Amino acid sequence: MQRRHLMIAAAGSWIAPAFAHHGWSSFDTDHPIYLEGQAASVRWRNPHVELELDVKPDLKLPADLAKLPLPAQSAQVDGPAVLKKTVLPTRRDKRWTLELAPLTRMEAWRVKEIKPGATLAVIGYTSAGEKGDAVLRVEYLFVDQQAYGLRSSPA
Repeated sequence: MQRRHLMIAAAGSWIAPAFAHHGWSSFDTDHPIYLEGQAASVRWRNPHVELELDVKPDLKLPADLAKLPLPAQSAQVDGPAVLKKTVLPTRRDKRWTLELAPLTRMEAWRVKEIKPGATLAVIGYTSAGEKGDAVLRVEYLFVDQQAYGLRSSPA
């Protein structure tokens, strides 16, 4: 009897994280959003790196946004089309939660660990219509004058 309970508990420990984690499907990938600011806090861990971003009060789209060089990813992502569609968020939250990639992908891109206070910019996706919490799933990360594509590994 104890063995059965132990097996059920062990199986449940594998199932619970799958329910807690969500993929790209819950985000509106047709409406990319641009954010820029400073990292307030960083959780450098799996299932993906998360950080709280304090958005610049005078947030504007960079004039050269459509011309930014983007790295090739192993997934089929049309980077120029993403840049062309990118807009500022309609909501005016001062702090956003950013969901980046899993640690293995961050390592594949050779992203140095982001520390609180770091300045960065991102392009990513919210839930449909920017409803719910101010959460952005990051497609492109711009930090230390380097661009990283976080949907997949480097091509």
